[in-house]
Amino acid sequence: MSETFVPEPTADDAVAFRRGELNPREYAAAICARIETVDAELEAFVAEPERRERLHAELRELVRRWPDVEDRLPLFGVPIGVKDVLHVDGLPTRAGSRLAPETLAGPEASVVTRLRAAGAVVAGKTVTAEFAFTAPGPTRNPHDRDHTPGGSSSGSAAAVAAGMVPLALGTQTVGSVIRPAAYCGVVGFKPGYRRIPSGGLISNAPTFDTVGFLCRDLELLTAASSAACTAWRVGVRIERMPVLGVPAGPYLEQAEPEALKAFEDQVARLGAAGFPIRRVEMLCTIHEVNQRNAVINLAELAHSHVHLFPTHSERYHETTAAAIREGQQVPRAAYERALAEREEFAAQIVDLMDTHNVDLWIAPAATGPAPEGLGSTGSPVMNLPWTQARFPVITVPVGRATGGLPLGLQCVGRPGADELLLGRAHLLMRALARSR
Repeated sequence: MSETFVPEPTADDAVAFRRGELNPREYAAAICARIETVDAELEAFVAEPERRERLHAELRELVRRWPDVEDRLPLFGVPIGVKDVLHVDGLPTRAGSRLAPETLAGPEASVVTRLRAAGAVVAGKTVTAEFAFTAPGPTRNPHDRDHTPGGSSSGSAAAVAAGMVPLALGTQTVGSVIRPAAYCGVVGFKPGYRRIPSGGLISNAPTFDTVGFLCRDLELLTAASSAACTAWRVGVRIERMPVLGVPAGPYLEQAEPEALKAFEDQVARLGAAGFPIRRVEMLCTIHEVNQRNAVINLAELAHSHVHLFPTHSERYHETTAAAIREGQQVPRAAYERALAEREEFAAQIVDLMDTHNVDLWIAPAATGPAPEGLGSTGSPVMNLPWTQARFPVITVPVGRATGGLPLGLQCVGRPGADELLLGRAHLLMRALARSR
């Protein structure tokens, strides 16, 4: 086991900048110094030689446009990491691949434009598994550099966990926000499908791909979601203790014994805190659910690369290339059948929520703590059914495994109830913190 890196808490420079206590040059220097110091060991950010000069110019322009401290935007000066499958004006996109950035160029991602309009500044691009699939990048877990940070939003999770930025963008096709958030001990939020526009995203599987956030702070996450999500409802009230559903059966049995033991402890603590608990037999055909996911994902991955792959296949990682070739062989009828079955599957979960009066499903956010080694990003099976159904999901850090690595609790809300999900996650986090 390598020497464990636990980031020291840093002063909230974004607040100081917003108040005018730091000027643009000082603030740009502080952001870049943190990245330069910490990222040499973690490799969470894509290299950017002119980062300091670019940030200084952007921060100076923010101050010029919003000189009145009392009138500044909600995310004024908040530095964000942007997963390198989302385009950012002025920065190249490589998507974790060896393809030339000019080949992948495109207009700025809608979510980046929305966050910038709310005052955020892009600290830089964060490392991704190649094309947001499974071939990992070089990023290491901040809590133990011999372990994976998860994927494919590996750089975003590590950058937030190590205190380089308070907020980062990721994307999830199966488990690529929730799992790395859990492995790195931060909050991860995958909104409902297309709640955040996907314009400017290099697609993996377009009917799954969802833009999401990694963050250390639920208040900041709520502000960012309000800026990024379409028709976000501000001030949604939590009228009662939410009913928590535990999906009993073979789905939970996919988790490792240590993760299951920790989860049952969390369920007991939440029950003792007054949350009604319903154990519901469900996901009994989880193997079929997993197989259906593979059919859709592989077929759509192949289609997403239909123009690039024939010309540049030799530049793709062998894992990605093999997946694309497999996806090319998926019959159209099998793909369309899987899409129809997915809609039925999502409706069945809603019916179960109605029948058992469940407000949130809760489950381990990953099969266990981050696995050792950097050759794999870990298993997404605990996230897969909820992403397949395209429900909103959040994970919150809830302690550590025996070896000291973080564990996460995954909370799944109803379709269209993203705002309620965040509010209810606040309640769960407070209850678990009080019961330690």
